[in-house]
Amino acid sequence: MEKQNFDLVVIGAGPGGYVAAIKGAQVGLKVCLIEKNFLGGTCLNVGCIPTKTLLANAHVLHKIHHAADYGITTGPISFDYGKMKTRKDSVVEKMRRSLEGLIQSNGITIFRGHAEFLSPREIKVKGHDNVIVTAGKTIIATGSEPLDIPAFPCDHKRVFNSSSILELTTLPKTLAIIGGGYIGCEFASLFSDLGVKVIILEALSSIVSLQGKTVAESLTRAFVKKGIEIQTGVMVEGIDHANNLSIRLKDKPPVTCDMALVSIGRKIISSGLGLEKAGVAVSERGMIDTNDKMETNVPGIYAIGDVTGKFMLAHVASHQGIVAAANAANKPARMHYNAVPAVIFTNPEIATVGMTLEQAQEAGYNATIGKFPFLALGKSVAAIETDGFAQVVVDRKNGQILGAQVVGSEASTLIAEMGVAIANELTLDCITDTIHAHPTVAEAWLEAALMANDTPIHFPPKVKR
Repeated sequence: MEKQNFDLVVIGAGPGGYVAAIKGAQVGLKVCLIEKNFLGGTCLNVGCIPTKTLLANAHVLHKIHHAADYGITTGPISFDYGKMKTRKDSVVEKMRRSLEGLIQSNGITIFRGHAEFLSPREIKVKGHDNVIVTAGKTIIATGSEPLDIPAFPCDHKRVFNSSSILELTTLPKTLAIIGGGYIGCEFASLFSDLGVKVIILEALSSIVSLQGKTVAESLTRAFVKKGIEIQTGVMVEGIDHANNLSIRLKDKPPVTCDMALVSIGRKIISSGLGLEKAGVAVSERGMIDTNDKMETNVPGIYAIGDVTGKFMLAHVASHQGIVAAANAANKPARMHYNAVPAVIFTNPEIATVGMTLEQAQEAGYNATIGKFPFLALGKSVAAIETDGFAQVVVDRKNGQILGAQVVGSEASTLIAEMGVAIANELTLDCITDTIHAHPTVAEAWLEAALMANDTPIHFPPKVKR
């Protein structure tokens, strides 16, 4: 095999890997990027971008169905899901081509094939390209994939995972979703808005439980209102295939449906990379442990993204990639995880950053919240988008903002302000002393901060007893 030398080798071209490669090239390193499948990884190909494209379709349909609320008269409403799927594919393909051009414009060499360590500094690529690369530094960014459960495996015909369900061209009448985390809830919202009867089966006591009690209760109410059936505290034992699917539950009647989505977690991709030859330590679950510089136990080898098991979020992987590439170029950088935003693109949207009230109290803070409903916000009333609220979690001692949660329209955009606030350890006064444009939904943060200070302007004061 031909041998080529590089300052930095990046394995995996997802949102962590390609960003790391670009950052490495920007600081003057000779970089190669190895990818065995499509550029862009899970996020671009079977995750963030395709799901949000389909959700955008559903959002337009939802608006049209409520056109009369805006004084707009429509005729009969129909849609073609096959065409929606075609649009989704075209968006992915367009962004994939754009990404390849971006990578090449940075002078990065792309090798297409499977990567395997031969030693800490040698990597064999086998596939479309067959080459051995020697690496001054290496970044592992191999990501994750949907977890397959032996008790109810996906046949990708009637039982799907979060990747294969994106290939549907026709919709079922009834869809059962096993798992009420953020991925399951996004698909529940999507298919419900498209007229599918959706049933969520969740083993824990609530859906989206990691987002805190207030958010979980709000989304549950919204889902029930739109006709989504939610069963919590249930254990799925198996799926029987007949004319219809029958999902067997422990100590409860079975659930009958046309199709099922298994959405109960993701599996880290770290096997088959020859990590043992490189000496990289891996946990039982396949995670590669790293420090805040994204260094593994082997000098010169870094790991980023889902494979580290820290936060399975594309934007975290991208930031980790920037930190790892900077350190690979001997430019010190560190990761901080106190202000990681997370967005769930349901209808209504959910976004969180920092601590929930429960987490802050468990950490020993004398914490309280300021919560402002969109129902009292002029812009939201004008847009008929009054479901939801903005909430800040603060330390009573010094007013520092510890966390924030928002449920409702534009949540994914709104959370950025609180991300900046928490990352920079700002206080409530920093928000209340900042002029917020009117009328905007972002005013909700100003109002929530005032509520936390017990000085509400556009909400009645607390009744004094």
